[in-house]
Amino acid sequence: MSIDRIEHTDVLVIGGGQAGLSAAYFLHRTGLGGDYQLLDQAPEPGGAWQFRWPTLTLAAANRVHDLPGYGLQEALGTDCDELPAASSVPRYFGDYESRFGLHVRRPVGVRAVHRDPSGPRYRITTADGTTMTAATIINASGTWDRPFVPYISGIDTFRGRQLHTHDYRRPEEFAGRRVLVVGAGISAIQLLIEIARNAPGVRTFWCSRREPTFTDGPFTPDQGRAAVARVEQRVRAGLPPTSVVSVTGLRNTPSITAARADGILAWRPMFTAITDTGVLWACGDGPDEELAVDTIFWNTGFRSSLDHLAPLRLRAPGGGITMTGRLATVVADDPYVQLLGYGPSASTIGANRAGRAAAAHVADLLGN
Repeated sequence: MSIDRIEHTDVLVIGGGQAGLSAAYFLHRTGLGGDYQLLDQAPEPGGAWQFRWPTLTLAAANRVHDLPGYGLQEALGTDCDELPAASSVPRYFGDYESRFGLHVRRPVGVRAVHRDPSGPRYRITTADGTTMTAATIINASGTWDRPFVPYISGIDTFRGRQLHTHDYRRPEEFAGRRVLVVGAGISAIQLLIEIARNAPGVRTFWCSRREPTFTDGPFTPDQGRAAVARVEQRVRAGLPPTSVVSVTGLRNTPSITAARADGILAWRPMFTAITDTGVLWACGDGPDEELAVDTIFWNTGFRSSLDHLAPLRLRAPGGGITMTGRLATVVADDPYVQLLGYGPSASTIGANRAGRAAAAHVADLLGN
Protein backbone atom coordinates (compact mmCIF):
# COMPACT_ATOMS: atom_id res chain seq x y z
CA MET A 1 0.00 0.00 0.00
CA SER A 2 1.45 3.38 -1.04
CA ILE A 3 1.38 6.31 1.32
CA ASP A 4 0.86 9.74 -0.24
CA ARG A 5 3.67 12.12 0.57
CA ILE A 6 2.68 15.30 2.34
CA GLU A 7 5.00 18.27 2.10
CA HIS A 8 5.28 20.84 4.89
CA THR A 9 6.41 24.43 4.87
CA ASP A 10 6.22 27.02 7.62
CA VAL A 11 5.23 29.75 5.14
CA LEU A 12 3.35 29.17 1.89
CA VAL A 13 3.42 32.06 -0.59
CA ILE A 14 0.79 31.70 -3.33
CA GLY A 15 1.56 33.64 -6.52
CA GLY A 16 4.75 34.64 -8.30
CA GLY A 17 3.97 38.20 -9.35
CA GLN A 18 5.41 41.38 -7.85
CA ALA A 19 3.81 40.91 -4.43
CA GLY A 20 4.81 37.24 -4.13
CA LEU A 21 8.42 37.89 -5.15
CA SER A 22 8.63 40.87 -2.81
CA ALA A 23 7.35 38.74 0.09
CA ALA A 24 9.90 36.01 -0.71
CA TYR A 25 12.73 38.55 -0.86
CA PHE A 26 11.85 39.96 2.56
CA LEU A 27 11.39 36.48 4.04
CA HIS A 28 15.06 35.91 3.18
CA ARG A 29 15.96 39.25 4.75
CA THR A 30 14.18 38.36 7.99
CA GLY A 31 15.95 35.00 8.33
CA LEU A 32 13.12 32.86 6.96
CA GLY A 33 14.77 31.97 3.67
CA GLY A 34 14.69 28.25 4.45
CA ASP A 35 11.17 28.22 5.84
CA TYR A 36 8.93 29.15 2.90
CA GLN A 37 7.77 27.81 -0.46
CA LEU A 38 6.37 29.93 -3.28
CA LEU A 39 3.90 28.27 -5.65
CA ASP A 40 3.15 29.95 -8.97
CA GLN A 41 0.56 28.62 -11.40
CA ALA A 42 2.02 30.52 -14.38
CA PRO A 43 4.28 28.56 -16.76
CA GLU A 44 7.12 31.09 -16.62
CA PRO A 45 8.30 33.99 -14.42
CA GLY A 46 6.55 37.29 -14.92
CA GLY A 47 3.22 37.06 -13.13
CA ALA A 48 0.31 38.42 -15.16
CA TRP A 49 2.66 40.52 -17.28
CA GLN A 50 3.49 37.53 -19.49
CA PHE A 51 -0.16 37.41 -20.62
CA ARG A 52 -0.52 41.11 -21.55
CA TRP A 53 -1.07 42.20 -25.14
CA PRO A 54 2.08 42.42 -27.31
CA THR A 55 1.70 46.13 -28.10
CA LEU A 56 1.86 47.21 -24.43
CA THR A 57 5.24 48.84 -23.77
CA LEU A 58 6.86 49.57 -20.44
CA ALA A 59 6.26 53.28 -21.05
CA ALA A 60 2.53 52.69 -21.53
CA ALA A 61 2.22 50.27 -18.61
CA ASN A 62 0.95 51.67 -15.35
CA ARG A 63 4.40 52.16 -13.75
CA VAL A 64 6.19 48.85 -13.31
CA HIS A 65 7.84 49.60 -9.99
CA ASP A 66 11.25 48.18 -9.11
CA LEU A 67 11.32 45.02 -7.05
CA PRO A 68 13.24 45.46 -3.78
CA GLY A 69 17.00 45.17 -4.08
CA TYR A 70 17.24 45.04 -7.89
CA GLY A 71 15.83 47.69 -10.20
CA LEU A 72 14.13 47.36 -13.57
CA GLN A 73 16.61 49.59 -15.38
CA GLU A 74 19.52 47.77 -13.77
CA ALA A 75 18.15 44.51 -15.22
CA LEU A 76 16.99 45.74 -18.64
CA GLY A 77 19.04 48.87 -19.33
CA THR A 78 18.23 52.54 -19.17
CA ASP A 79 16.53 52.65 -22.60
CA CYS A 80 13.83 50.14 -21.76
CA ASP A 81 10.67 52.28 -22.04
CA GLU A 82 9.74 51.01 -25.50
CA LEU A 83 10.33 47.34 -24.71
CA PRO A 84 7.20 45.13 -24.76
CA ALA A 85 6.00 44.55 -21.21
CA ALA A 86 4.88 40.97 -21.98
CA SER A 87 8.46 39.83 -22.58
CA SER A 88 10.66 42.31 -20.70
CA VAL A 89 8.95 42.10 -17.30
CA PRO A 90 9.11 38.28 -17.30
CA ARG A 91 12.81 38.52 -18.13
CA TYR A 92 13.28 40.94 -15.23
CA PHE A 93 11.31 38.74 -12.81
CA GLY A 94 13.21 35.64 -13.91
CA ASP A 95 16.56 37.37 -13.35
CA TYR A 96 15.30 38.50 -9.96
CA GLU A 97 14.34 34.98 -8.86
CA SER A 98 17.78 33.67 -9.84
CA ARG A 99 19.69 36.59 -8.36
CA PHE A 100 18.22 36.11 -4.89
CA GLY A 101 17.73 32.34 -4.98
CA LEU A 102 13.98 32.50 -4.38
CA HIS A 103 12.22 29.17 -3.79
CA VAL A 104 9.69 29.18 -6.65
CA ARG A 105 7.88 26.12 -7.99
CA ARG A 106 5.87 26.35 -11.22
CA PRO A 107 3.55 25.65 -12.76
CA VAL A 108 1.75 24.67 -9.56
CA GLY A 109 -1.75 26.05 -9.05
CA VAL A 110 -3.46 25.92 -5.66
CA ARG A 111 -6.91 24.34 -5.74
CA ALA A 112 -7.98 24.82 -2.12
CA VAL A 113 -6.75 25.81 1.32
CA HIS A 114 -8.45 24.22 4.34
CA ARG A 115 -7.87 24.61 8.04
CA ASP A 116 -6.31 21.47 9.50
CA PRO A 117 -7.25 21.13 13.20
CA SER A 118 -5.37 17.83 13.54
CA GLY A 119 -1.94 19.08 12.45
CA PRO A 120 -0.27 22.21 11.10
CA ARG A 121 -2.69 25.06 10.67
CA TYR A 122 -3.52 24.66 6.94
CA ARG A 123 -3.81 21.81 4.44
CA ILE A 124 -3.35 22.75 0.79
CA THR A 125 -4.25 20.78 -2.32
CA THR A 126 -2.63 21.71 -5.61
CA ALA A 127 -3.58 21.21 -9.24
CA ASP A 128 -0.81 18.64 -9.72
CA GLY A 129 -2.16 16.45 -6.90
CA THR A 130 0.35 17.48 -4.23
CA THR A 131 -0.84 17.85 -0.64
CA MET A 132 0.95 20.40 1.51
CA THR A 133 0.64 21.73 5.03
CA ALA A 134 1.62 25.19 6.18
CA ALA A 135 1.69 27.18 9.39
CA THR A 136 0.90 30.48 7.71
CA ILE A 137 -0.27 31.68 4.28
CA ILE A 138 0.80 34.72 2.27
CA ASN A 139 -1.65 34.93 -0.64
CA ALA A 140 -0.48 36.98 -3.62
CA SER A 141 -2.57 35.40 -6.37
CA GLY A 142 -3.50 38.68 -8.05
CA THR A 143 -6.54 39.35 -10.22
CA TRP A 144 -5.68 38.34 -13.81
CA ASP A 145 -7.65 35.08 -13.62
CA ARG A 146 -10.85 36.89 -12.57
CA PRO A 147 -11.88 39.30 -15.34
CA PHE A 148 -15.09 41.07 -14.39
CA VAL A 149 -17.98 41.70 -16.77
CA PRO A 150 -21.09 43.31 -15.25
CA TYR A 151 -24.45 41.72 -15.89
CA ILE A 152 -26.55 43.86 -18.22
CA SER A 153 -30.02 42.88 -19.36
CA GLY A 154 -29.80 41.12 -22.72
CA ILE A 155 -26.08 40.33 -22.50
CA ASP A 156 -26.68 36.73 -23.59
CA THR A 157 -28.61 37.77 -26.72
CA PHE A 158 -25.85 39.75 -28.44
CA ARG A 159 -24.85 38.11 -31.73
CA GLY A 160 -21.57 39.96 -32.12
CA ARG A 161 -18.26 39.48 -30.35
CA GLN A 162 -17.68 40.21 -26.68
CA LEU A 163 -14.21 40.24 -25.14
CA HIS A 164 -12.45 41.55 -22.06
CA THR A 165 -9.09 43.29 -21.55
CA HIS A 166 -7.90 39.83 -20.49
CA ASP A 167 -8.45 38.59 -24.08
CA TYR A 168 -7.07 41.51 -26.12
CA ARG A 169 -4.11 40.97 -28.45
CA ARG A 170 -3.79 43.63 -31.15
CA PRO A 171 -5.85 46.41 -32.81
CA GLU A 172 -5.85 44.98 -36.34
CA GLU A 173 -8.37 42.29 -35.33
CA PHE A 174 -11.02 45.05 -35.13
CA ALA A 175 -10.53 46.29 -38.70
CA GLY A 176 -13.79 47.36 -40.32
CA ARG A 177 -15.77 46.83 -37.11
CA ARG A 178 -18.03 49.00 -34.99
CA VAL A 179 -16.48 48.61 -31.55
CA LEU A 180 -17.93 49.79 -28.24
CA VAL A 181 -15.29 50.10 -25.53
CA VAL A 182 -16.73 49.94 -22.00
CA GLY A 183 -14.76 51.19 -19.00
CA ALA A 184 -13.26 54.26 -17.34
CA GLY A 185 -9.77 53.05 -16.35
CA ILE A 186 -6.40 53.52 -17.98
CA SER A 187 -6.64 50.25 -19.95
CA ALA A 188 -9.96 51.31 -21.49
CA ILE A 189 -8.53 54.66 -22.55
CA GLN A 190 -5.26 53.27 -23.91
CA LEU A 191 -6.89 50.46 -25.86
CA LEU A 192 -9.67 52.67 -27.23
CA ILE A 193 -7.01 55.02 -28.61
CA GLU A 194 -4.88 52.15 -29.92
CA ILE A 195 -7.80 50.57 -31.78
CA ALA A 196 -9.09 53.88 -33.17
CA ARG A 197 -5.61 54.83 -34.43
CA ASN A 198 -4.50 51.47 -35.83
CA ALA A 199 -7.45 49.33 -36.95
CA PRO A 200 -8.28 50.15 -40.61
CA GLY A 201 -11.88 51.13 -41.18
CA VAL A 202 -12.87 50.81 -37.52
CA ARG A 203 -15.53 52.96 -35.84
CA THR A 204 -15.14 53.25 -32.09
CA PHE A 205 -17.53 54.29 -29.35
CA TRP A 206 -16.93 54.67 -25.63
CA CYS A 207 -19.08 54.51 -22.51
CA SER A 208 -18.78 53.80 -18.79
CA ARG A 209 -20.78 54.07 -15.57
CA ARG A 210 -18.99 57.27 -14.67
CA GLU A 211 -17.11 59.77 -16.78
CA PRO A 212 -13.46 59.71 -15.72
CA THR A 213 -11.74 62.82 -14.44
CA PHE A 214 -8.59 63.81 -16.30
CA THR A 215 -5.95 65.65 -14.31
CA ASP A 216 -3.10 67.78 -15.66
CA GLY A 217 0.32 67.17 -14.18
CA PRO A 218 1.62 64.20 -12.20
CA PHE A 219 -0.13 62.97 -9.10
CA THR A 220 1.49 64.24 -5.93
CA PRO A 221 2.60 61.88 -3.15
CA ASP A 222 -0.11 63.38 -0.95
CA GLN A 223 -2.79 62.55 -3.53
CA GLY A 224 -1.50 59.01 -3.80
CA ARG A 225 -1.46 58.51 -0.04
CA ALA A 226 -4.98 59.93 0.28
CA ALA A 227 -6.28 57.58 -2.44
CA VAL A 228 -4.67 54.53 -0.85
CA ALA A 229 -6.03 55.57 2.56
CA ARG A 230 -9.59 55.60 1.20
CA VAL A 231 -9.22 52.10 -0.22
CA GLU A 232 -7.61 50.93 3.01
CA GLN A 233 -10.49 52.34 5.05
CA ARG A 234 -12.93 50.20 3.05
CA VAL A 235 -11.10 46.89 3.55
CA ARG A 236 -10.57 47.55 7.25
CA ALA A 237 -14.35 47.87 7.47
CA GLY A 238 -14.87 44.58 5.61
CA LEU A 239 -16.16 46.26 2.44
CA PRO A 240 -15.08 45.16 -1.06
CA PRO A 241 -12.10 47.22 -2.21
CA THR A 242 -12.31 49.86 -4.91
CA SER A 243 -9.46 50.64 -7.29
CA VAL A 244 -7.00 53.41 -6.50
CA VAL A 245 -7.62 54.87 -10.00
CA SER A 246 -11.31 55.31 -9.20
CA VAL A 247 -10.21 57.70 -6.46
CA THR A 248 -7.37 59.55 -8.22
CA GLY A 249 -8.78 59.88 -11.74
CA LEU A 250 -6.53 59.69 -14.81
CA ARG A 251 -3.55 61.83 -15.73
CA ASN A 252 -3.65 63.70 -19.03
CA THR A 253 -0.94 62.61 -21.45
CA PRO A 254 -0.10 63.91 -24.94
CA SER A 255 -1.80 60.81 -26.38
CA ILE A 256 -5.00 61.45 -24.41
CA THR A 257 -4.99 65.17 -25.26
CA ALA A 258 -4.65 64.39 -28.98
CA ALA A 259 -7.38 61.72 -28.82
CA ARG A 260 -9.77 64.14 -27.17
CA ALA A 261 -9.05 66.74 -29.85
CA ASP A 262 -9.73 64.16 -32.57
CA GLY A 263 -13.05 63.07 -31.04
CA ILE A 264 -11.91 59.58 -30.08
CA LEU A 265 -12.75 60.13 -26.41
CA ALA A 266 -16.38 61.11 -26.97
CA TRP A 267 -17.85 59.70 -23.76
CA ARG A 268 -21.38 58.33 -23.36
CA PRO A 269 -23.09 57.18 -20.16
CA MET A 270 -23.56 53.46 -19.57
CA PHE A 271 -26.23 51.79 -21.68
CA THR A 272 -29.17 50.14 -19.93
CA ALA A 273 -29.61 47.03 -22.07
CA ILE A 274 -27.98 44.91 -24.74
CA THR A 275 -29.79 43.74 -27.87
CA ASP A 276 -28.85 41.12 -30.43
CA THR A 277 -27.28 43.82 -32.62
CA GLY A 278 -25.96 46.38 -30.13
CA VAL A 279 -26.93 48.37 -27.07
CA LEU A 280 -29.63 50.80 -26.06
CA TRP A 281 -30.29 53.55 -23.57
CA ALA A 282 -33.77 53.62 -22.07
CA CYS A 283 -34.90 57.24 -22.11
CA GLY A 284 -37.92 57.16 -19.85
CA ASP A 285 -40.87 58.87 -21.51
CA GLY A 286 -38.99 59.41 -24.79
CA PRO A 287 -37.88 56.88 -27.41
CA ASP A 288 -34.98 54.60 -26.54
CA GLU A 289 -31.64 55.38 -28.15
CA GLU A 290 -29.99 52.45 -29.92
CA LEU A 291 -26.44 51.91 -31.13
CA ALA A 292 -25.57 49.09 -33.49
CA VAL A 293 -22.13 47.56 -32.89
CA ASP A 294 -20.24 44.41 -33.92
CA THR A 295 -18.07 44.18 -30.81
CA ILE A 296 -18.48 44.99 -27.11
CA PHE A 297 -15.05 45.33 -25.55
CA TRP A 298 -15.30 45.16 -21.75
CA ASN A 299 -12.50 47.00 -19.92
CA THR A 300 -14.31 46.68 -16.62
CA GLY A 301 -11.55 45.48 -14.36
CA PHE A 302 -10.78 42.35 -12.40
CA ARG A 303 -11.69 40.84 -9.07
CA SER A 304 -9.27 39.28 -6.59
CA SER A 305 -8.51 35.66 -7.42
CA LEU A 306 -9.40 34.09 -4.07
CA ASP A 307 -11.58 31.08 -4.90
CA HIS A 308 -8.95 28.69 -3.50
CA LEU A 309 -9.38 30.38 -0.09
CA ALA A 310 -13.17 29.88 -0.06
CA PRO A 311 -13.00 26.94 2.42
CA LEU A 312 -11.56 29.36 5.00
CA ARG A 313 -14.77 31.46 4.91
CA LEU A 314 -12.95 34.76 5.13
CA ARG A 315 -15.58 36.98 3.53
CA ALA A 316 -17.77 39.31 5.57
CA PRO A 317 -21.53 39.54 4.86
CA GLY A 318 -20.97 42.49 2.51
CA GLY A 319 -18.69 40.44 0.26
CA GLY A 320 -15.41 41.93 1.40
CA ILE A 321 -12.77 40.58 3.76
CA THR A 322 -12.06 42.50 6.94
CA MET A 323 -8.38 43.37 7.01
CA THR A 324 -6.07 44.58 9.75
CA GLY A 325 -2.35 45.06 10.37
CA ARG A 326 -0.11 48.04 9.70
CA LEU A 327 -0.73 47.98 5.92
CA ALA A 328 -4.06 46.12 6.01
CA THR A 329 -2.55 42.85 4.74
CA VAL A 330 -3.67 40.64 7.65
CA VAL A 331 -7.07 38.93 7.68
CA ALA A 332 -8.74 40.10 10.88
CA ASP A 333 -10.52 36.79 11.54
CA ASP A 334 -7.42 34.70 10.82
CA PRO A 335 -4.10 36.51 11.38
CA TYR A 336 -2.14 33.56 9.99
CA VAL A 337 -3.51 34.45 6.53
CA GLN A 338 -2.32 37.55 4.68
CA LEU A 339 -3.61 38.97 1.40
CA LEU A 340 -1.18 40.93 -0.77
CA GLY A 341 -2.54 42.80 -3.76
CA TYR A 342 -5.93 43.14 -2.07
CA GLY A 343 -7.18 46.66 -1.49
CA PRO A 344 -4.46 49.25 -0.77
CA SER A 345 -1.61 46.94 -1.82
CA ALA A 346 -3.09 46.43 -5.32
CA SER A 347 -0.34 48.33 -7.13
CA THR A 348 3.27 47.55 -7.91
CA ILE A 349 4.65 49.99 -5.34
CA GLY A 350 2.01 48.88 -2.83
CA ALA A 351 3.00 45.26 -3.43
CA ASN A 352 6.58 45.97 -2.34
CA ARG A 353 5.53 47.63 0.88
CA ALA A 354 3.06 44.82 1.54
CA GLY A 355 5.75 42.19 0.96
CA ARG A 356 7.95 43.77 3.60
CA ALA A 357 5.05 44.01 6.06
CA ALA A 358 3.99 40.41 5.38
CA ALA A 359 7.48 39.04 6.05
CA ALA A 360 7.72 41.03 9.30
CA HIS A 361 4.31 39.75 10.40
CA VAL A 362 5.31 36.15 9.68
CA ALA A 363 8.54 36.62 11.63
CA ASP A 364 6.49 37.78 14.64
CA LEU A 365 4.07 34.86 14.32
CA LEU A 366 6.84 32.28 14.13
CA GLY A 367 8.97 33.90 16.81
CA ASN A 368 11.92 34.84 14.56
